[in-house]
Amino acid sequence: MFFSENHRLAKPHFDWPLLIASYMLALYGVLAITIANFDPTLGSDRSLQDLVMDANNGRLQLMFVVISMVVVALMMTIKYDIIGRLWPVIYVVDVLLLGLVLTTAQINGVNAWFQFLDRTFQPSELAKIALIITLSKALTRYPDKPIPNFRYFIYVCIHFGIPALLIAAQPDIGTLMVFCVIFVALLFASGFELRWMFLLGGLAVAAVTPVIFYLASTNNFRWLRLVAFINPEADPTGSSYQIINSKITIGSGGLYGKGAWAEGTLTHLNYVPENHTDFIFSVVGETLGFVGSLVLLALYAFVIYRMLLLSFHTNDKFGRLIIIGVMAMLLFHVYENIGMCIGVMPITGIPLPFISYGGTNLVVNMAGIGLVLNVTQYKTSLDLKVKQTAK
Repeated sequence: MFFSENHRLAKPHFDWPLLIASYMLALYGVLAITIANFDPTLGSDRSLQDLVMDANNGRLQLMFVVISMVVVALMMTIKYDIIGRLWPVIYVVDVLLLGLVLTTAQINGVNAWFQFLDRTFQPSELAKIALIITLSKALTRYPDKPIPNFRYFIYVCIHFGIPALLIAAQPDIGTLMVFCVIFVALLFASGFELRWMFLLGGLAVAAVTPVIFYLASTNNFRWLRLVAFINPEADPTGSSYQIINSKITIGSGGLYGKGAWAEGTLTHLNYVPENHTDFIFSVVGETLGFVGSLVLLALYAFVIYRMLLLSFHTNDKFGRLIIIGVMAMLLFHVYENIGMCIGVMPITGIPLPFISYGGTNLVVNMAGIGLVLNVTQYKTSLDLKVKQTAK
């Protein structure tokens, strides 16, 4: 009911506002990572370019930003309906990579990365885009209803379940949560009937309940980290260590922050472990303060709102689901990551999109933006086909 063929966003266009806002976030990330890796002994009376180049992770992140531009350009070269037809190839490659990564050596207790010299590649990040494409295609196969019968419901669940189980085997709880959010968001946006939703919820509860009881009864460290945010004072030097230190660091920034290059900050004392990756928001909160954090949140809000607006003005259901899938992925990442940094969500190892250090995550997020731009660029000709078919 939101679609209007006369609206300017319903016409084919390259959505510059979305692209510009996304790269503003990416450059914000380069700055935040540079601040996290800043060495006060080298002095701050240098150009920003020198500061970035002297920070190893900042320099690498800037390189990934440049690489992501190539990825976005590549995502624009093939119409998204052709990408949709290639879903079996994309899905099989995705499952193979997720299976092969289980044979690799563990890093931090997780089989999630392929090691290439001193660089790593995380296939579960790529799997998010593959899942969005696969489910969006599956939920648009039948024009009248997304899931016509129980057999097809099982078919869709299998497409989700195989990669989800492989990710759970790593184990990567954070990415598994993202998978579930993408799955539910696409089902809801496709017009999924409530009876199937209740059935799905019942199956999920039945599967997860015994796992929760087992982890809780054995005091598994991963479980303790997941529930640490409920009562962080119960284990301040163990499972709650990062949450408590992150809250203190963010709170110390005040309204305007202590300054990006100030000496003696908690950020530069490594008060929060891994503050250039999962807990990068603590760096922003302390050094740039509430104002800097608000700017970051405003950029995220614009990107999410822009994609929501673009989905409303996309008549082709496959294209609309792609946009919603990417939007749901980014929204949950932002909500979960910032939530765990301020102590209201569990620690899951989910990075902050465009901001946290990591080439795979940044490139995949930009690939998702490129996929959305692909839809806005080519959707009108495809929408006409949809209308003609309907007639």
